[in-house]
This record gives sequence, C-alpha cells and structure tokens, in this order.
Amino acid sequence: MKFSTINDEYNQLLLDFKGNYSIEFRAYNEGVAYRFITNKKGSVEVMNESVEFNFPAEYQLHLQQVWRTFGTPYEEPYTHLPSSRFTEESKMSTLPILIDTKKGYKILFSETNVFDYPAMLMQGVTGNRMKGAFPPCPVKQEYKGHDRIVISEEAGYMAQTQGKREYPWRFFVISNHDGQLIENTMMYRLAEKSQVADPSWILPGQTVWDWWNYAMPYEVDFVAGRNQATYKYFIDFAAENNIPYTLIDDGWSNSRAEPFRANPQVNMPEVLEYARQKDIKVILWMHWTAIENHMDSIFKIYSDWGVAGLKIDFMERNDQWMVNFYERTAKEAAANRMIVLFHGSFKPSRLEHKYPNVLSYEGVRGLEWKGEVTADNGIYLPFMRNAVGPMDYTPGAMVSMHPEYYANNEYNPAAIGTRALQLAHFVIFESGMQMLADNPTRYKKEK
Repeated sequence: MKFSTINDEYNQLLLDFKGNYSIEFRAYNEGVAYRFITNKKGSVEVMNESVEFNFPAEYQLHLQQVWRTFGTPYEEPYTHLPSSRFTEESKMSTLPILIDTKKGYKILFSETNVFDYPAMLMQGVTGNRMKGAFPPCPVKQEYKGHDRIVISEEAGYMAQTQGKREYPWRFFVISNHDGQLIENTMMYRLAEKSQVADPSWILPGQTVWDWWNYAMPYEVDFVAGRNQATYKYFIDFAAENNIPYTLIDDGWSNSRAEPFRANPQVNMPEVLEYARQKDIKVILWMHWTAIENHMDSIFKIYSDWGVAGLKIDFMERNDQWMVNFYERTAKEAAANRMIVLFHGSFKPSRLEHKYPNVLSYEGVRGLEWKGEVTADNGIYLPFMRNAVGPMDYTPGAMVSMHPEYYANNEYNPAAIGTRALQLAHFVIFESGMQMLADNPTRYKKEK
C-alpha cells in the first residue's frame, strides 16, 4: 500500500443501452476508467471485446512485447517504439503500456478487476493505432513433461461467463510529471473489497531464498545442496538476522508432480519443526500443476504441516481458465491462512486486493535474468510494472551463482571473479515479499 489513507473521490457516468448492457465511466484527479456491465440471464459467450486507440499524433510507446503471443511469462524486456511503428507485423504487448505524448504528459494504460475473463494484450494496427487482443478460452490442456503444458483445443470464444456481471476496468493514469505514475492509486480505487475478514495473520516481509545460489553455501562443515543440513542453515541465517521467512524453492520435493513427498535427503516435518522453534515461517515452491491436481486438499495439508505460504510458478498464460486458477488458488489459500507468491505470472489485476494474502507477483524481467538485466530496462519498472501492483523482482544479490563456481563444496573466488554479475542500478521496488537472494555466506562476510 502506497498510502495509509486513500480518498476515493470521482465523477461517475453510467450509460444504459438496449440489450441489457451498460458502460460505466469514472473520472479521478489522476486518471479515468471505464468498464462494461451486462444484465443478461444465464451464461453468455464473449466472442470479442473492442478496445481501440487512435493516436492523433506520433507518440512514443513503451511496451513489453511478448515472445510467444498469449503464452507469455511477462518477463520480456521493454521496447520503445514510435506509435506509427507498432503495427500488425509487430509482436503484441502486455499491459501496462506507457504512452509518452511528447506534449508534457504521459499516459499509463492497464486493467484491473479481471476475473472469470482473460487478461488483455495490445496489438499494433497500421495507421498509428492499436487494439486489444485476447486469448481464446482453452478447452483441453496436455502435460508434456517438466514445465510444458500445451493447450491442445481452444473454444471459439474468449470467455464463457455469467450474463449478469461487471467486466474488467480499463484505466488510464494521466500524469504531467513522472512521479505521479509511481504515486498513482488507480488499482486501489477500482479494486473489490477484501474477502478476508481478519487479515491480521497476513504478514509481508523479507525472506532468504535458496534458488539463486543453488542452495550451496560455502565454508560450511556439511555437504551443501537441497538437503536437510542446508535448509537448517538457511533457517539459522534468517533467525540470526530477524528475517521472518525462508523460501525453500524447487528441488525440495521428490518431483514437481509430488507435492507431499520430499526428496530422499530432506525430512520435511523435521525442517518445519526446526523453523517453528526458531520462529521462522517457511514458504514452499510449487509448480502450478501440482496445485491444480490437488486443489481440494493441498492448502489444508500444508497448513497442518505448518507451512506459511506457497510460491506458485510457471503459469505463463493469461486466458480465462488461468485467470480463474489464480482466483481459486488465492481463495483456498486464504481459507487456510496461507500467503501466496505468484511467479511465472501475469501482472497484478486486482486479486491482491480481494485476497490480500496474495503478496506478490513476478510478471517482470527481474534479477533472475542475471546478465540480461540492464539499467536501461530497470529504470522503467517503477513507472510501469510496479505502478500497477506488487512485484517480485528478486533483488538482493550482487553476484551470479552457478554450480560451476563450486569445486568439492569449496568457494571458488576465481570463478566468481570471471563470471560476476555487476549490477549498475539500485532501485527499491514495492513488494509484499522481498527476496534476499544471495548466498548467506556472502552476507555474513559483510557484517
């Protein structure tokens, strides 16, 4: 939350049309928004939604153009194009999009209150225009192993939903100085009310994290790796430094499809009890398919284990089915008093307000990309991605760690020196859960 108090003041216009639908407009001091409302019986199939911008002059567009059309992790670097060059031949862009009019003001365009409906991308159109683009609703999905899920059949519509409902808000933050983009509160103003009656158990904070450094602390008296001793070492480090969480990432389970069975080198009940005694909360990494396959039981079981939350990864889609997966996940987690971190995810679209146990989303080219992260790209993040909600940028490391940096479990400073990642920018980002990504051994050397 950017401010302790937000005054929700706006002018509103509601236009009713024949055919049982309406358009609602709101005008705030910092921007404008609109949404469709339908009042039809039963369910409806939405074939398309027309969203089209016609630019009156050559504007500058700051975009995140996707690699794989609708199957995107929202981790592509930003591109910067004159609006007339964003055409049908261009790759589509995720939201938010930042539009520089070159006339003293900028416009940030995005969406919120996306539920039971696909998230929108934008497609360029020849003639200095752009329009909305939506993925079809998937009918069949096939698991192809590891992280690969293939949609093998799609419906002829983009959404099948209730005929009596409100649709996503499309909003525009209008600024005459860049600081207003960071300070904007449009997502909060347009959000649904929280469905969590007592949020006192939802605790944002910091977490140590084993993935970046491959769970390989050095100068230790045990064999490091994804094992019992290493996880206890991370818990000890968190306790010694008043860090409330430790995140145990991929590799703790026997396989990604086995969410209730740890690998042979880990006694998870013992690890969780050790963390409880140290007053450290544990977050477990999980592939989203394991959640989906056990949605009716996994949060209750993990809550009984004493797990504080889950980091859920590799969704990398924005169709209606996947949007609904996010909502079902957040709801089940809240019912069991567990926090959620969405990784491999689309950008925030209001769910974190309805279910404030959703503390963060990735949806950004963060420091996991190591040497492919640039200051030129990072400088836009506070004004675009972070302007619409919490962001898991995975900061907190100065050196890129890989297995080849270690020989016989010993620190190899020569390898570190030759492959070091030198970060040229330092920016504080808004997130409900900040990662301390570097190796605890390195942090200890800086005390």
